[in-house]
Amino acid sequence: MLEVLNTLSKGGLVMIPLAVCSLLALAVIIERYLVLRRADEGGEELIGQIRRALREGDGLEALGRCEQTKSVVASVLAAGLRAHLRGMPVSETMEEQTLADQRILNRRLTVLDTIVTLAPLLGLLGTVLGMISSFNIISVSGTSHPAGITGGVAEALIATATGLTIAIFSLVGYNWCRDRVRQIMDEVELRATQLENLLAEISQPQHAPAREEVTVAH
Repeated sequence: MLEVLNTLSKGGLVMIPLAVCSLLALAVIIERYLVLRRADEGGEELIGQIRRALREGDGLEALGRCEQTKSVVASVLAAGLRAHLRGMPVSETMEEQTLADQRILNRRLTVLDTIVTLAPLLGLLGTVLGMISSFNIISVSGTSHPAGITGGVAEALIATATGLTIAIFSLVGYNWCRDRVRQIMDEVELRATQLENLLAEISQPQHAPAREEVTVAH
């Protein structure tokens, strides 16, 4: 570990912003993982509990089941049930709640997207600075100080490798987060549609009135 840190310290001043980028990327990935990993849990089980409660005519029980489940799916379904109990439009209410939750799910992903682009550029800057350092040594003392020349080249390569490593790591985390958000939104859409169909089903009369045939006397 000390050897790695010693090697990284030879990358020049550009290693400072690269270190900041790496810490930010790691913090965002960990935080987003904790938020996204269970954001769609309980969908199938929850919709089954809602179905049983609504068929028994207990809308408050169905709402309580949603409020007990801490997930985005439950949040959207709870919004729909509240709208239903208050006589408000269910579809529009759930759509509004979905948009609000989606904003929360996408939070801080811009940081990762920025680091994916910024880290290689910082690495390239370190490469340029390292090469400039090497050429300065050559211009002053020629090739009589090979250690100084190779030090500049090492600085360039270390900065480039570090920038690319951070960018690759951030890109993997960013793509996982984006794909996870897509999966959660698909699950939300499915369960919201199921709830709308269920509410439409229980709102229909159990038995349609029979037609009375009228006999016309002649």
